Amino acid sequence: MNRPRTLVPHRYVAIGGRGPEDVVADSHGRVLTGVEDGRILRLDGLADPGPVRVRVLAETGGRPLGLDLLTDETLLVCDAERGLLRVDLTDGTVRILADSVAGERLRFASNAVALSDGSVCFTVSSRRYPLQHWIGDLAEHTGTGRLLRLAPGADNPEVLLDGLQFANGLAPSADESFLVVAETGACRLTRYWLTGPSAGRAEPFVEHLPGMPDNLWRGTPGGPLWVALAGPRVPPLDLLHRTTPAVRRAAARVAVRAPFRPTGTIGVLAVDDTGAIRHHLARRHSRFRMVTSVCEAAGHLVLGSLWERGIALCEPPAAK
Repeated sequence: MNRPRTLVPHRYVAIGGRGPEDVVADSHGRVLTGVEDGRILRLDGLADPGPVRVRVLAETGGRPLGLDLLTDETLLVCDAERGLLRVDLTDGTVRILADSVAGERLRFASNAVALSDGSVCFTVSSRRYPLQHWIGDLAEHTGTGRLLRLAPGADNPEVLLDGLQFANGLAPSADESFLVVAETGACRLTRYWLTGPSAGRAEPFVEHLPGMPDNLWRGTPGGPLWVALAGPRVPPLDLLHRTTPAVRRAAARVAVRAPFRPTGTIGVLAVDDTGAIRHHLARRHSRFRMVTSVCEAAGHLVLGSLWERGIALCEPPAAK
């Protein structure tokens, strides 16, 4: 992998809430995000010199994570407490699309995408740990993440892929022939084929990433797939993953009780549909920490974070 270029911040924007875990852009260059207290926010005026306008569009009643904008009026939300939701942004109505699979409650829905056939695919990061103990799953390396599909008109999702290492971000290829799933705990992107001779099979897409991938975002079908790196690779964690399950479980019990503070190393990648990395931007000693999402809006790269109380606006990379 080529040496990364510097991720250059322009501006920090406080939004009146903690943990804008995912950021997505609408057709007007506005950014939508969900925060810790359950509110769905829209940020307008990112290109203006004055204050950014923050509007509350809805409240999920839980903890919103991954978002997928269907239209400027409708939003899919993966809520860590309530499951897969559909939110009407005109009146704030929240509808639960799925909150269980095969009778098991969805504990940790993470990210969702709507496909052109009307189905919705989404990830579950862990079947063992809730959001507040996410670090326990990374330590134990449970491999209980899932990729699910909710067919049009269906009430119960089906399991497409099981055994994922903290399944997280999700995005389709430009032609919807496959899905890309971020496996945070394995520092890799995995491809799941939807069509063609390999339909129903999974394979590595991009391995040995320089950090832990989180949310994925694609602005247009022809645009790159942006990958947020929530943190750098941690060699002791890689070593821990090679030990026995009992050792990992003991480490997880310690991890969920220990105070956590993210490192100052942040990064984002842009990947094409062949798995080639087109851009790698990184920054050490950043004051904005734990980048869990990235999108393009109003001439900026917009960074979201599970940790921060706002978003960061950065300089986009020059076209290659």
